[in-house]
Amino acid sequence: MSLADRLAAARQAAAPTTDDESATTDSADGSAAEASSAASTAATTAAPAPATPAAPPSPTPSSGGGTLAQRRTPPATGKSRRLGGSQDQRIEELKASVHGELLKQLGPQLYNAEMDQDELDQRVRSVLADVLSSQDRPLSSSDRSRVTQEISDDILGYGPIEPYLRDPDVSEVMVNGHRDIWLERKGKLVPADAYFADEAHLRRTIDKIVSRIGRRVDESSPMVDARLPDGSRVNAVVPPLAVDGSALTIRKFSADPLTVLDLISFGSLTPQTADFLEACVRGRLNVIVSGGTGAGKTTTLNVLSSFIPGDERIVTIEDAAELQLKQDHVVRLESRPSNIEGKGAVSIRDLVKNSLRMRPDRIIVGEVRDASALDMLQAMSTGHDGSICTLHSNGPRDTLARMETMVLMAGMDLPIRAIREQVASAVDLVVHQSRLKDGTRRITHITEVERMEGDVITLQDIFKYDGTLGFDADGRSLGRMRPTGLRPKFLEKMAYANVTVDPMIFAADRM
Repeated sequence: MSLADRLAAARQAAAPTTDDESATTDSADGSAAEASSAASTAATTAAPAPATPAAPPSPTPSSGGGTLAQRRTPPATGKSRRLGGSQDQRIEELKASVHGELLKQLGPQLYNAEMDQDELDQRVRSVLADVLSSQDRPLSSSDRSRVTQEISDDILGYGPIEPYLRDPDVSEVMVNGHRDIWLERKGKLVPADAYFADEAHLRRTIDKIVSRIGRRVDESSPMVDARLPDGSRVNAVVPPLAVDGSALTIRKFSADPLTVLDLISFGSLTPQTADFLEACVRGRLNVIVSGGTGAGKTTTLNVLSSFIPGDERIVTIEDAAELQLKQDHVVRLESRPSNIEGKGAVSIRDLVKNSLRMRPDRIIVGEVRDASALDMLQAMSTGHDGSICTLHSNGPRDTLARMETMVLMAGMDLPIRAIREQVASAVDLVVHQSRLKDGTRRITHITEVERMEGDVITLQDIFKYDGTLGFDADGRSLGRMRPTGLRPKFLEKMAYANVTVDPMIFAADRM
């Protein structure tokens, strides 16, 4: 056999087989070539056959060999991830087991309304310690503390969001599905390092929140407004309206409501504007607090309400009771949604109408959003001076336009001019608040509602936010409220209530 034939036979022997047919053909051809080569070699020389066929195959054509083995071997990080995942899975299984055993032992005690919360907390933690001790799975002290805290939060609180509800730096908790939780911390949105086990876990938490105030959420009523015991506002939306799973939004309120001094320290107010607003409230002016969602309207309403003298009867009307008034003589009313049969609903408008029969000195409406605006204007125009309410809008002018629109929602065929005359005579002051780009909430306009000129309501800014000062090194706005130099015309009305204001407070060069 020639050298060329021997080389061809060696290549065939070394080439990999890719499919069954080629493997069979190559094997046959290779065997014949090897036999012929061996016979020829034995006849001509005693030297062994060439070593090429016995050499290991080249890794290049197979693209495997050592490279494939390397790919199959997980890196160290991957191995640690698997171990971490296994540990987490083991803890989750343990939590499920302990949780089930805890429910079995405590049973109806968890829902006993007569049991004090502290007593229930001690009982749960005692049984939880016993159940954990009886488990045959060894736990480190850190894992034991983690399991204890998470199960306690789930049984006694609101599951994985409970730590954030206790965190004073978190102002809002937003759940966009059971594995997607966001927080508002110091005015900025950040993702949370927690999640619900599944959709059922999230739904149980929502049901726990709304059931405590006698409300429900299900397919027939998939939206609900509620509140936590501390006054925090809760909104929940469940499927089929929430496409990607139930959505839960909690706007927190501090246990101690913010005071006017807090707003001054935050830069929302200046001492001069705070004194002016206090005088306006004591002078029984009708005030509307306006602003966008999350602008801090309710907080400002709380602060303004704190200026009301303690010897006056106050009636508050809200969708979900949030206001935290410190006066002694306060009647709190809360609207009610319809029952499962679609009956029994009590709206804000119904409560405003009823409050007029309760001999109120002040009527405070948490939010005017519908035809209740007509009844609110009627109350302000019929001897209930000093009433305060909030309203969503983009500015003082938009506030009055929204009032007109909501009055028309009452279904009465009133001419626009008549509505505007009612608004101009009832409303004295608009306090507009905004949430700035740096996350801070500032009062941007304190505006007087003057009178009608033709078919237009004239407005006059008394104080206005000056944002031309820019931002500091941390990106926070350096702007502040400044007087426009104009004196409001309602000072005479305030004088009837024996309230005076230093005229120099309106001097444009004072601040």
